[in-house]
Amino acid sequence: MEIAGKLPANALTTTNYGICATLNRKIVVKAPDWGYVPSIRVSREELKRNYTPRLQGDIPAIVMEFLCDTEAGEYSNKPTYPPGKWFYYEQVLQVPNYVIFEPDTGVIEAYRLDDSGRYQLEPPDANNRYWIDQMSLFLGIWQGTRENRTGYWLRWWDQQGELLLWGSELVIQEQQRAEQERQRAEQERQRAEQLAAQLRAAGIEPEG
Repeated sequence: MEIAGKLPANALTTTNYGICATLNRKIVVKAPDWGYVPSIRVSREELKRNYTPRLQGDIPAIVMEFLCDTEAGEYSNKPTYPPGKWFYYEQVLQVPNYVIFEPDTGVIEAYRLDDSGRYQLEPPDANNRYWIDQMSLFLGIWQGTRENRTGYWLRWWDQQGELLLWGSELVIQEQQRAEQERQRAEQERQRAEQLAAQLRAAGIEPEG
């Protein structure tokens, strides 16, 4: 997932990155498939492959888990050590947004922490997207091909409903823009040549 151009300089995005906390004097580490931390208070060099909320910066604004075939650990509310993912994100870290995504079917479940500190399933909007307030972005499903994989992908949209493009898409877009400009210049050249030919046929020598 890319959100290029939408990240503050001190924000942190994580992919299978250890998120640490202490529970009953024991260190717990969970590595969500993706996460977003609005602000860190330490240098990035200090964050090797793990991050400790509150100590090193903000609590993640959102974590995402992709469903696996083996076990439904994403829904585990086990409070004892080692705690389940659901319990860890909801009760220990209190992450405001928890997203569970099934890549094969494109099913997305977005949960938001309510005032009582419990996750509640959020309904999508009319465009089947979810507003993530802490990021000022919409999250939704996009179907297409990327990196030789055709299927469902999680994508971001801005407040105006514009899809945030991946780096590869930006390159293609720029290539298309350059090709359109080349074609426009070629059409202008051909029109100028035709006009010059018409003037000469009328006995007028074109200027320049």
